[in-house]
Amino acid sequence: MMLYRFREALEDSQQAVRLDDRFMKGHLREGKCHLSLGNGMAASRCFQKVLELDRSNREAQQEKKNAAVLLEYERMADFAFDKRDFRKVVFCMDRALALAPACHRFKILKAECLALLGRYPEAQSVASDILRMDSTNADALYVRGLCLYYEDCIDKAVQFFVQALKMAPDHEKARLACRNAKALKAKKEEGNKAFKNNNYKFAYLLYTEALAIDPNNIKTNSKLYCNRATAGAKLKKLNEAIEDCTSAIKLDESYIKAYLRRAQCYMDTEQYEEAVRDYEKVYQTEKTSEHKQLLKTAQLELKKSKRKDYYKVLGVGKNATEDEIKKAYRKRALMHHPDRHSAATPEVQKEEEKKFKEVGEAFTILSDPKKKTRYDSGHDLEDDGGFDGGDIDANNIFRAFFGGHNGGFSFDSNSDSGPFFFQFG
Repeated sequence: MMLYRFREALEDSQQAVRLDDRFMKGHLREGKCHLSLGNGMAASRCFQKVLELDRSNREAQQEKKNAAVLLEYERMADFAFDKRDFRKVVFCMDRALALAPACHRFKILKAECLALLGRYPEAQSVASDILRMDSTNADALYVRGLCLYYEDCIDKAVQFFVQALKMAPDHEKARLACRNAKALKAKKEEGNKAFKNNNYKFAYLLYTEALAIDPNNIKTNSKLYCNRATAGAKLKKLNEAIEDCTSAIKLDESYIKAYLRRAQCYMDTEQYEEAVRDYEKVYQTEKTSEHKQLLKTAQLELKKSKRKDYYKVLGVGKNATEDEIKKAYRKRALMHHPDRHSAATPEVQKEEEKKFKEVGEAFTILSDPKKKTRYDSGHDLEDDGGFDGGDIDANNIFRAFFGGHNGGFSFDSNSDSGPFFFQFG
C-alpha cells in the first residue's frame, strides 16, 4: 500500500482474511485497498466486518463514512454525465479521487469529461499517466483518440480508436467515435471537393450533413460552419452566411477566418457598423497591412452610409453610367416637380418639394465627374457644403436640363392617361 501497489496489496489482504476471518487489521486493509481502487461497496462491506468484530473501532467508522461519501460522489457523477453536465462530473471525480487515488475508472471519466469540455491538454495528461502504467488500457486509448478527434486531428484519432477496439472489441464509445470520425472526415472532404468544383449548392448540402454528425466536435464544426458560410455567400445567401459565421465564432472565439467572412457579408449587405466591429476584432488580433486596409475601407463605407445616398435618391446603382443618371433624373424630377402636385394638400406639396430638391442635389453631384469622384471616395463628407445641398437651386437645374421656363412642356391634369400628363413642346 505504501508503494501504491494497491491491487497486489488487495490480494495479500484478501488472502490474510481467508486464513483468519476474525483478523480485523486484514479486513481493515482490504477495505482501504478497495477504497483506494474506487470500489466503495466492497470497501463498505469490509469496514462493516471490522465493526461487527469491534463496534468501537474509530478507524473503521471513519473509513466507512469515506466509502459512503465515495459512493455518493460516484452517483452524482453518473447523474451529471447523463445530463451532460461535464463540469459537475469533473468536480465529483476530483473529490472521489482524493479518496480513491488509484481508481483508473474515475481518472478516465474525468479525462473524458475534460475532453468534452475542450480542456484537451489536461485530458491528455490524465490518459497518458494511465497508459504509462498500462499501455493496453482501452479506456485511456479512447480518451487519447477523443482529444485528437476534438482537436481536428481526425486521422490520428482514428488510429487510437482502432487500437482501443483491438484491446476491447466491445468498447461502444470507441466504436461510435471511430465511426463519427470517419464519417465527418469523408463528408467534409466531399464538401470541400464540391466547393472547389464550383458546385456551391452541393457543397452547402454536404457541409449541412457533416454538421449533423457530431454536435460535440466543436473545432471541426466551427470550420464546417465557416465553410458553409463561404458556400452560402457564393449562393447569395448572405443572411444565412452571417448566421453560420456567428455560430462558428460561438464555438471558437479566436477563429479569424470566420470574423473575416462575416465582415465581408456585412459589407455586402451594407451593415457597415457590424463590419467595422468585426474588422476591428481581426486587426486587434492580427495587425497586418491587409487587415488594416479592410478596416479602413469598412470605416469609410460606414462614414459614407451616414450621409444622404444620392444614388438611392435617383434610384440608380453605384455603377450607373452618365446616361443612366440623366434618365433617372428626368424621371424623378418630373415625378416630384411642384407644379405636378399643385392640387395636393400642403403637407404633400411640402414633401414633394423636398424630394424635388433632393433629386436636384443628387443630379448636381453625380452628373459632375469631379464632384462624383469626391462623393464616391467619401472625401470631405462633412465639410463640403455641396454634399448637403448647399445653395443648389433645384428649379434652375430643372430648367437647365429640360430647357425653357418649364422645360418646354406643360402639366395637363385633364388627361385620360393619369392625373398629370406631360405635353412636350
